[in-house]
Parts: sequence; C-alpha cells; structure tokens
Amino acid sequence: MVPTPLAGEEFAEVLGTDDAFERLGGTGGRVLLVGADGLPDRLDRASMERLVTLPAVVVALCDPPSRQPDWADLVCAPDGPGTASVAAVVGGNPLAATVLTVLLRSGGSRSVQEGLVAESTAYGLLQGGPEFTRWRTGRPSRRRPVPAGPAVRIERHLDQLEVTLDRPEVRNALDSAMRDELVAALTVASLDPTVTAVHLRGAGPSFCSGGDLDEFGSRSDPATAHLIRLLASPARALAGVAGRTTAHLHGDAVGSGIELAAFAHRVVAEPTTRISLPEVRLGLIPGAGGTVSLPRRIGRHRTLELALSTGPIDAATALAWGLVDEVCA
Repeated sequence: MVPTPLAGEEFAEVLGTDDAFERLGGTGGRVLLVGADGLPDRLDRASMERLVTLPAVVVALCDPPSRQPDWADLVCAPDGPGTASVAAVVGGNPLAATVLTVLLRSGGSRSVQEGLVAESTAYGLLQGGPEFTRWRTGRPSRRRPVPAGPAVRIERHLDQLEVTLDRPEVRNALDSAMRDELVAALTVASLDPTVTAVHLRGAGPSFCSGGDLDEFGSRSDPATAHLIRLLASPARALAGVAGRTTAHLHGDAVGSGIELAAFAHRVVAEPTTRISLPEVRLGLIPGAGGTVSLPRRIGRHRTLELALSTGPIDAATALAWGLVDEVCA
C-alpha cells in the first residue's frame, strides 16, 4: 500500500519537534513520501542530525525527479510507478530495508575500513532476524559436490596479474572457498610492488552471480560470521589494490559481484551485463562491501534505488550512473 504523501512544510515542521521519531518513524519500517516543492535540498542542522538515525525510508517527490535532496533517501516522480515499487519492497522486508537506509544515510563520513565494520555488524544483526529466518526456512540449502580445482585462477603476465573467478557451473557464486582464494590472490598483488595492474574477471557465462545462497546463514551464529567477515574480507583486500585494478563484467554481476567490482579503479562491462542488489528481498543488506563501494561511485540515493528495485539495470544504465566506466563488446 502506497502511503499518503506529506507536504514538505509539514515534514520539516514535524522533524523539528521533540517527538519527531514517534511521529515519523516506525520499528517495523516505514516509507515517508514527502513533497519536495518548497523545501531546500538541505534542512537546518538540527533537523539533518535527527534524520541520521530516523528509522524510515524518506522518499522525495520531485518533478522532474532529477534533484537529490540531502534529507531524502530516494527520489521519485509524484505520479510515477517508483513509489509503489519502493513501498512493496519495503513492506516485504521492512527491517532489512530500514537498516540499509539508515546505514547508507549515516555512512558518508566513514573510512572504507569503518564502513566495512559497520556493514558487517548490521548484516550480522539481520542474519539473526525474522526476515532472513523466513527466507532461509523457505529455501533449504543444498549440498554440492566438492569441486576438484581451485575457485580462483591466478595467472601472471609480466607486470600484470589476472585473477579469474572460476566456478562457472554456478555462475561464479561466491562461497567461502572462493572468498579465501580471492583474498590470497589480492594479497599477492598487495605485497608485490612489481604487479602494476590487476585484472579481475569471471569464467563462464557470468562475472559473478552473488553470494552462494546455499552457504547463507550456515555459520553457527551471526557473531562468529561477523568476525570471519572481518578476518577474511575480499572487499578490504580489493580496496587495498583498487588503484591498480580493473574489473571486467559480463552476464550477471549480482550482489557481491557488483559490490566487489565497484571498489576497482576501473570497471568495464560488456553490453550483456545485468547488475542487481537482491539482498533486501532475502531479509539482508549488501554484505560484501556494497554499502561502502557503491555510494563512493554512484551516491547513496542510487545505491538504495538499486537495492530496493525489483529488477536489474543494464550496462547502459550503469554507465550513465557511473557504476561502470566503459561498455565494450
């Protein structure tokens, strides 16, 4: 159900009151549609400070929807289909959607390392929450045969290191083995100053289809999983060599696939590339560094738009947003 829009003046007035959270927020997650006409892009300091932790998704209604007010999390046309889509996604998983919104809204001042810690902490909380439990219960994990070869292939050509995700049978879904091997490969580049260029690719029909769903929630508890994410972090390793790295996308670049690629200094995509962030619909948030890497490329508004959308974006849209730097055949 699409909520009734608030006039901009009413929103600003309520936000300036002592009971603003009680009137505007909601523990179950809430979408606030706010008319942007008459409101500046940035409100007074006290209101902006209140907004940082407001547990709601604030959508500015702008015509045309080209403005990106600092007080809003998303921007939609007043009569467009976007508001209904956002309301449906948030209504389906309000905890995950709201946690992601607040994390992105408050993340502008964090370093890469601080952002990864904050993301992992929020991800772990949601792993123990009812929305992810509902998804996991409805999709039992499957046992797969142990692969015969490595999950990441490494080749050295003079001063260039080719790092290839190599689980083509599952579209390079990122499991724990691939995670550890990817960290090891990127560590080689980090420790060897003679490696002047790193090229990250994916074997088979897709660059990376995201995290391996059969491993989601397989750790004994969210706290242990949090520490493992901090100890073995491909995002941290990739950020460390980002200036020398080019990511080459094709097919699906989903979830962790685009989250990791976005750290690279240069991202090149084939026209067939399809990019999406499906984690909210699983009751989670991006957990492979996406709340850090994507906002640095496309801003928090676009990042949330991608996470709350119901379908992927194509290579041309990604190029227009700045998520990729080049589309090539």
